[in-house]
Amino acid sequence: MTELQSIASPAQPEAPPEVSSTRMIMTMAGIGIISGILLVFTYMGTLPTIEKNKAEALERAIFDVVPGATSKLTFTPEDGRLRLVDPSEKPTENYYAAYDDEGKLVGIAVEAAGQGFADIIKVLYGYDPVCQCIIGFKVLATKETPGLGDKIETDPAFVANFEALDVSLSADGSTLANPVVFAKPGQKTNPWEVEGITGATITSKAIQNLINVSAMHAMAILQNNIQVLRDGNTSSQHTNQD
Repeated sequence: MTELQSIASPAQPEAPPEVSSTRMIMTMAGIGIISGILLVFTYMGTLPTIEKNKAEALERAIFDVVPGATSKLTFTPEDGRLRLVDPSEKPTENYYAAYDDEGKLVGIAVEAAGQGFADIIKVLYGYDPVCQCIIGFKVLATKETPGLGDKIETDPAFVANFEALDVSLSADGSTLANPVVFAKPGQKTNPWEVEGITGATITSKAIQNLINVSAMHAMAILQNNIQVLRDGNTSSQHTNQD
């Protein structure tokens, strides 16, 4: 081969070695494992802060739905009776007894949840055992449609449903004297009715239903243990002193 031919036809570069599919899979698996471990450690590191923020938000909500409250105690039902919850416990059913500056019981905050239009709606409502009525309402979690379903948090007329919603017990104390029912906008005539929001009927009915289901269960428990709740703050103070 002449020098001219050598210049005109340079040698072709060698092809890079092929990477086996097994090696690629192992590399991707390793990256996935490392990412998973990092996510777990990140979650564990932020969990105490998340839990603290949730507890603080819940406490603010309790004082919002029970006007005049400045302190609270958490109770849980056990064999039909309420007992104080130890700080190390995490019961699935809680009732938050709220007291004023003098230690007097001014209401109980109750959590409730139910299916809405888009997802599960979680709320907190305040109960006054004297009038046997709901006196406050706050949405804890919702994914309802912006501008429609989310009015359950902002519509003054709807929120007003829960300023004195009748949830009094029947004569035998076993259930509600009148179930909480839905009323169309402008047609509420009874204190146990929840007046809906125009354009958000499904969400309004969801709130009415979850309040009714919760009250049917909770009111009898609370009234049957009302003295335990009234004495709870005093008992807790004595325990702390001991």
